[in-house]
Amino acid sequence: MHTAFNTYTEDMAWKNNCKKMKKMKQIASILSLVFILFLPSLANAAGVTELEGSFKFGPAIILISTLLLFVLVGILFRAKDTTDFYAAGRRISPVGAGMAIGSNWMSAASFLGMAALMYDSGYNGLAYVVGWTGGYVLLLVLMAGQIRRYGKYTAPDFIGDRFYSRGLRVFSAIMAIVISIAYCVGQFGGIGLMFKWILAIDYMWSVIIGGSVVLLYTLISGMLGVTKNMQIQYVIIIISFVIPLFILTYKFDYFWLLPPMGYGTAVSDIVRGIPVPPMANGMALTNVFGNEFVMMPSPEYAMPWDPSTGKSFFQFIAIAFSLMIGTAGLPHVLQRFYVVPKANDARWSVVWGLFFICILYWGAPVYSALGKILSINPEVGSLAKDAIVVYTAQLGGVNSLLVGFLAAGAVSAAFSTVSGLFVAGASSFSHDIYYKVINPNAKPKTQLLLARLGTVLMAFIVTLLALQNFALIGELVAAAFSIAACTLFPLFLLGIWWSEANRAGAVAGLTTGMLVTAMSITYFVCGKNGILLPGHEFISYYFQLWYFALIGAPLAILVNIVVSKFTKPTPVEIKKFLAKEVHAH
Repeated sequence: MHTAFNTYTEDMAWKNNCKKMKKMKQIASILSLVFILFLPSLANAAGVTELEGSFKFGPAIILISTLLLFVLVGILFRAKDTTDFYAAGRRISPVGAGMAIGSNWMSAASFLGMAALMYDSGYNGLAYVVGWTGGYVLLLVLMAGQIRRYGKYTAPDFIGDRFYSRGLRVFSAIMAIVISIAYCVGQFGGIGLMFKWILAIDYMWSVIIGGSVVLLYTLISGMLGVTKNMQIQYVIIIISFVIPLFILTYKFDYFWLLPPMGYGTAVSDIVRGIPVPPMANGMALTNVFGNEFVMMPSPEYAMPWDPSTGKSFFQFIAIAFSLMIGTAGLPHVLQRFYVVPKANDARWSVVWGLFFICILYWGAPVYSALGKILSINPEVGSLAKDAIVVYTAQLGGVNSLLVGFLAAGAVSAAFSTVSGLFVAGASSFSHDIYYKVINPNAKPKTQLLLARLGTVLMAFIVTLLALQNFALIGELVAAAFSIAACTLFPLFLLGIWWSEANRAGAVAGLTTGMLVTAMSITYFVCGKNGILLPGHEFISYYFQLWYFALIGAPLAILVNIVVSKFTKPTPVEIKKFLAKEVHAH
């Protein structure tokens, strides 16, 4: 009997491998098709030089081919049941999950927004790099393996079970949806900017068309197809981001072998200024830019917390802290730990993900510095800061096809994040609210249908908000991190590491975090509309929407601890489960 079972297992493994090989061949065929589609654009690419206002044929072909690839991969790896939709069948390898984490994380805020923030505020923009990178270190140390060992599908699923409360499950699910929507708004803005740049269409239609495409393949594929897409998207994101960087640093002599090493020299040029180069036989002798105008010294670009920048030490630390702990509370990030088979794989997926993320994060400051230098020509005019990565490549004379590929990489970055957020939000709606609370007898097909309806509703809300153009992409995304840091992060931190945390403490902590969040959002929205509420200056500085978690998150944790100490203790069975299953490894 044992031999028969082994034979059956081997047969199943062989069949699964055959299926994987078949799908890999299908993907190879798709990639070949995409390459063939690129070819017609080569003849038309050379003349694409205008920054704005013209249809760019070559980049448009690249973008359309890339989007077609995403949809086809989504169809090939579409979710067939709820386990596929929510957790990719729990059969993704650590490296594959790491690539998906990197792709999922490298949103439009990373690809476009970080360079935009540093282009705008210099050194102070590095707070976003520190916060977003440090957040994954925090995840690796505190949560990755423990979350996987707890064995739930979604963040609200963990919270509802750990704190034995249906009400907390519902409220955390609502917060997961709110966070997903807030995060998606910035991504849709990035999609709109790239579609506008390539297709020369109105921003509104750019957002609507781009959002419709990402919605289509998320509905088709669920987490399984989204995860497979993210692996492909990671390759596109990194290659498209790095190649123009090597070309630019080589062309302008900024240590092209390792572009991040040339960042310091570029910053020094910005700080000291760039004079008109001496000429000999019509050739520039010293200044490789060869401009006929000077760049005035800008010492404030490299000055942290200088009064001339309008930024302070408090704001720098507040942003870095809020982004760091917000990372550990984002539902779509936490959900990635459920797609791997084992807890050890979850930890290694974070290690790989952090490595893949850093490749892009080391390059973003270089784009910002080169963009600052290349955009000094008065004829360039005012540029959209959130598109400075693409403009830098274009102003630096990079081949227009590569610039188009760079724009496609930006769209891939936004798509990979939005799809993960849509799945996380839809899972919260269909699994945590409908299935776990409203109708426990719901069939898997009904759950999938509701998940897809929830995705459509989220996409509609996000589109409406993205069209308002509230702020820079990076700032909008930072708001989602602060919301997550004040609401979900305290529940995960205490739920995993302090067995005394109970339902009453969790309710009090979550309520505190939600009140701080509501206050910050209210003051921000009123301020944007010219309505000054009492204490506006104080709240706008210390509870700014991008970083209010510096005060709000510790306050929520403190309230949770105090209330837990003076109320009914956590059930013994939950304490035993934490000790034996989550920490006894």
